[in-house]
Amino acid sequence: MNSYRPPLDDISFCLEEFADLPGLMALPDFAELTPDLVTTILDAAGKFAAERLAPLDAAGDREGSRLENGVVRTPEGFAAAYEEFLAGGWNAVPFEPAHGGQGLPWSLAAAVQEMWGSANLAFSLCPLLTQGAIELLTAHGSPRQQEIYLPRLIDGHWTGTMNLTEPQAGSDVGALRTRAVPDGERYLITGQKIFITYGDHDLAENIIHLVLARTPDAPPGSRGISLFVVPKRLVTDSGRLGPANDLRVVSLEHKLGIHASPTCVMAYGDNGGAIGYLVGEENRGLEYMFTMMNNARLGVGLQGLSIAERAYRMARDYALARVQGKPPGASDPGAPIIGHPDVRRMLMTQRAQVEAVRALAYFTAGALDRARRQADPAARQQSQMLVDLLIPVVKAWSTDIGCEVASLAVQVHGGLGFIEETGVAQLYRDVRIAPIYEGTNGIQANDLVGRKLMRDRGATARDFIAGIRASGADLAAQAAGGDLPAIRAALAEGATALARSTDWLIETHGANPALALAGASPYLRLFGTVAGGWLMAMAALSATRRLAEPSEQRSFLLAKLATARFYADNILPQAEALAVQVMRGGPPVLALTADQF
Repeated sequence: MNSYRPPLDDISFCLEEFADLPGLMALPDFAELTPDLVTTILDAAGKFAAERLAPLDAAGDREGSRLENGVVRTPEGFAAAYEEFLAGGWNAVPFEPAHGGQGLPWSLAAAVQEMWGSANLAFSLCPLLTQGAIELLTAHGSPRQQEIYLPRLIDGHWTGTMNLTEPQAGSDVGALRTRAVPDGERYLITGQKIFITYGDHDLAENIIHLVLARTPDAPPGSRGISLFVVPKRLVTDSGRLGPANDLRVVSLEHKLGIHASPTCVMAYGDNGGAIGYLVGEENRGLEYMFTMMNNARLGVGLQGLSIAERAYRMARDYALARVQGKPPGASDPGAPIIGHPDVRRMLMTQRAQVEAVRALAYFTAGALDRARRQADPAARQQSQMLVDLLIPVVKAWSTDIGCEVASLAVQVHGGLGFIEETGVAQLYRDVRIAPIYEGTNGIQANDLVGRKLMRDRGATARDFIAGIRASGADLAAQAAGGDLPAIRAALAEGATALARSTDWLIETHGANPALALAGASPYLRLFGTVAGGWLMAMAALSATRRLAEPSEQRSFLLAKLATARFYADNILPQAEALAVQVMRGGPPVLALTADQF
């Protein structure tokens, strides 16, 4: 009941339509990428996910990682699967060939990551953090640091971690106390970090910790944070592994879900100081760390998609097989529950949200590729502004949807959904962390409104909304009948609600930031809902055009149309209510004094 079948048809559709993979193939950096190669990669990734990672998922949840005599042991089968993961070259997909990467698009890597997360979320977290470490060192590491660390991180024989959080600081990174004392060309690190994903494990020969700490003369708050490379095992000048560094795992966190992923409490410097090496300049560590966090935020959004996808498929399979009751109009009293209208409502809600989330995640990944690979600097900058705007939406909206779809999967299963053996309870538990880590979804909403909207007074957001409205003309030109007119009308109403809310927030934030931020979370939900609705409309338009020609995917394309129409009629209408919440909900949010709660 807990098997996984990758949705390669929709993944390929989204890569083509929303990431614009054909357009990316026309760029010089991707000249060797062909449609056949893409198909080969996706097929192989899907096979590895389904046959090697998915069978370890439930067993790994039951066994969990464990700390034995100071060493973390992952569940049975994880180490062998990781060896196969490395042998397949999967860790190197999107990285620069100069350091051993394959130089393939991030959008293709996103599709592969979706499959890892669906098959085994706990396993996928290790490559995700390594990926972020590679991005950070590529952007900010010294040439020597890149020479030493990047090849082994990219091939996956070394893994990476992100060390921000401390017990007294939580999300307030500026309150951290970990110290870094200069010692010649290196630093001695002392302090404790919590919530360190894969802070120790038995999968790789070395772990490269990226640690935020304060130097002795650092200014207070976030302005005084520096970033250090602190390897588990020291590395010699020739790149060979040396002795163990002065760091250890204090304990493993006992978590609601992702039990197979070791979440560590790490202690640095029990015996005088862990040796660390400064990345970049002192007091710019938080700035550098945002490179890693933004990469991870896109990855976390993909995890929300991953769990939503698997939860929907499990609910659908159960509804097709479970015989109970007599659906309205059915002659057979022993019909499957998929005939019941409310079960269909839940399944269609799941399906439509999964497809919308996938579309926006892949669209954003495609924009990231263009931000890095287009020849024109102005075009790269424009794409990067769009990526910056959409990253908090992808992270927060996708993970909220992941939780909702997993909850609906439990509901479709009824009482059996609450029983661990069915598997959907694990999905519900596993995904619940995603709205919390890499910056809670409330922090993402504040970032969207307080930084991304205000940095250019909404220019990028308004351009995005203008693109949504311009798509209405394409829908009108194609729509002689059928579902497209209704989809176009719903999209126009959603775009108006989003535009009105955007203008209100920009006008309000300068005079009353608290009032604007009281509406930040519903605004992010509004943004995701409308952006997803736009891409669902574009999917419907593409399906209509493709159906005009003979196609082996006729059933798939007709389902695309029906799902887009469901989204337009059942999900997009939420936009207007969310706009009301953004613009009128603030005063009641702020009305009570603290002692009235």
